[in-house]
Amino acid sequence: MIIILSTLTVIGVVALILVFNLNNEPEEASGERSIDEIRESSLLTEEITTDLEDGDFIRIRFRIVTDSTDALEELEKRDFQMQNVLIKELATMEGETFQSGLSGLEETVKLRLNQVMQEGEVTDVYTVDKVLQ
Repeated sequence: MIIILSTLTVIGVVALILVFNLNNEPEEASGERSIDEIRESSLLTEEITTDLEDGDFIRIRFRIVTDSTDALEELEKRDFQMQNVLIKELATMEGETFQSGLSGLEETVKLRLNQVMQEGEVTDVYTVDKVLQ
């Protein structure tokens, strides 16, 4: 009887240890990236100055995050296409829309850049600087 109870207790403790260790996966296994990895695979665009549809002018800068360093290298090579996408998207906006629709612009830029990317993909687009004149 004591042997059976001891065996069940040991099995229970081992099961609890396994359950707690499997739930606390390391960040790399769960898909989370560290801020250093994100910065290493992101590109800060040059400041872009262009006019909006209603005649206002905008100066804006983005940080574009890719899923890998290979994708970052491709994005750096496609800088002219990236600038073209940004200017075309900005040129169709009005000042009022621009003030309220910045997250929509970021999502649109992300989708348009992913259409031209062949190696990896753009995961996020952040607006890091903007001035509407």
